[in-house]
Amino acid sequence: MPEVFDEYKDTAYSILSKYHVIAVVGCSRNVGKPSHDVPEYMQKAGYKIIPVNPSADMILGEKAYKTLLDIPEPVDVVDVFRPAQETVEIAKQAVKIKAKALWLQEGIFNDEAKKIAEDNGLLFIMNRCMMKEHYKLF
Repeated sequence: MPEVFDEYKDTAYSILSKYHVIAVVGCSRNVGKPSHDVPEYMQKAGYKIIPVNPSADMILGEKAYKTLLDIPEPVDVVDVFRPAQETVEIAKQAVKIKAKALWLQEGIFNDEAKKIAEDNGLLFIMNRCMMKEHYKLF
């Protein structure tokens, strides 16, 4: 059976092999939710997770921040678990903090966020689960 074309396969490999600090916008404290379990998996795989959640102080043993702009250290990848309509502002913040990549999780599509990211030199993925991609590639 021929391999199905995946426009993001090479980009996913590039992001996951080069970058190790992931800010997770919409990170959840609730075990069983993808927005908790995916960053937990990535943390256990050796990535530094920086939770972004305005209603939490700590998630996965890490200090949580209200917005990307509040994070005091460099961020490589912005991983998004928020509704599509919020991703344009998140993309603008990702550019502002000089992230290297913007990753929209499964079910999240936004062509305007994609354009903002790519026009500013960020690698971009949408509608893919970071955990599933990591599992497949590594």
